Amino acid sequence: MTEHWTPASWRGKPAKHIPSDYPDAAALSQVETTLRRMPPLVFAGEARRLKSLLGDVAAGKAFLLQGGDCAESFKEFHADNIRDTFRLLLQMAVVLTFAGGRPVVKVGRMAGQFGKPRSSPVEVIDGVELPSYRGDNINGMEFTPEARIPDPQRLLQAYHQSSATLNLLRAFAGGGYADLYNIHRWTLGFVNDSPQGARYREIADKISDALTFMSAIGVAPENQREVQSVEFFTSHEGLLLGYEEAMTRVDSTSGEWYDTSAHLLWIGERTRQLDGAHVEFFRGIRNPIGVKVGPTLEADELLRLIEVLNPKDEAGRITLYGRFGSDKIAARLPGLLRATKASGRNVVWATDPMHGNTLTANNGYKTRPFDRILSEVKSFVEVCVAEGVHPGGVHLEMTGQNVTECLGGARSVSEGDLADRYHTHCDPRLNGEQALELAFLVAEKLKEDRVDISQRAAV
Repeated sequence: MTEHWTPASWRGKPAKHIPSDYPDAAALSQVETTLRRMPPLVFAGEARRLKSLLGDVAAGKAFLLQGGDCAESFKEFHADNIRDTFRLLLQMAVVLTFAGGRPVVKVGRMAGQFGKPRSSPVEVIDGVELPSYRGDNINGMEFTPEARIPDPQRLLQAYHQSSATLNLLRAFAGGGYADLYNIHRWTLGFVNDSPQGARYREIADKISDALTFMSAIGVAPENQREVQSVEFFTSHEGLLLGYEEAMTRVDSTSGEWYDTSAHLLWIGERTRQLDGAHVEFFRGIRNPIGVKVGPTLEADELLRLIEVLNPKDEAGRITLYGRFGSDKIAARLPGLLRATKASGRNVVWATDPMHGNTLTANNGYKTRPFDRILSEVKSFVEVCVAEGVHPGGVHLEMTGQNVTECLGGARSVSEGDLADRYHTHCDPRLNGEQALELAFLVAEKLKEDRVDISQRAAV
């Protein structure tokens, strides 16, 4: 890994989960050339700002909330959907900020989260075998031979949709829609309507009291910009390296390479091979980056990955997303935490409680039980506290829409309900109510552990 790096040096390494069956290689190359001429979607200074904030998370001074669609789609692209997921993330952040006593860094799985690695390269329905659907930037979801052919023009459509999404997100973040008082009013509506709302009333009322006090001393949207705007960042899995290479540019102020397709990109559980193309590409870009950490990863391999990806041990450079499953986290996470702590490595530890808790319901729908998701988050916090490591954040697949894809929650979504509004293009997502409910329950846990730590320190 000491050899010279270029945005294209990944092409000399084995690449997993990147489609190699484009029927016209010249057409793909032409699209990538077009993408190289496109304006950047994000800027190097924004990525550096996120890295600085993640450095605060690594130091235990902040908390990371990362969430959004499992896979964005062309069909579901609509301003209302973007707005609702953005609003939901802000609502969750306010609850977590208040309970945790720390600022929350807000990162969306938005404006680029299209491609998905699949466990099988083929899909079989009624005896018919076709290539798997791999995300709208690669092929179509429709189960036809034509739709499943990789089409490079989809990369351009994904770029333009990401650009439009970012434009709207920036308008929402800085144009008054993110007013703290509005966010809390929306959350009060959830508390009033939820079957478990009484449980969350205490936190909601305390936030109301805090906002009333702020208003009384003159901290209001009309005279404090910080109250009516937020910093919001985008992220996606850096799976299609041809697209990422085309979006990688030299920053004119630092002379360093940044992938301008998103502020943060991560390497998935299936593509984190030390000698692979994805690790090779990611080691050279200067964005903050993430790595999914599953139950098969051993401590020595994790430390080697960190060394390759962050040899200078820069704060905020690496975020590790544990994705073990509620039944495996207690056995697998402690050793990895001890390894990074003992090595003195500067990393953010966060939890992805979605991917390890996926199952198939009796009626054939892929789903995730809410109680298992919550259990993994609680275990993550407890194990981190026990090991003296800051529980740095959560990474969720979620939507602001009223879908029925995950079981349970306050309204007790059942297997029979899954067919009502099962709209995901890939994996099941928490709906708006379930996600906000999770934020309240995690807030209770963070507050409980914060009090316990304070009490132990006082003894």
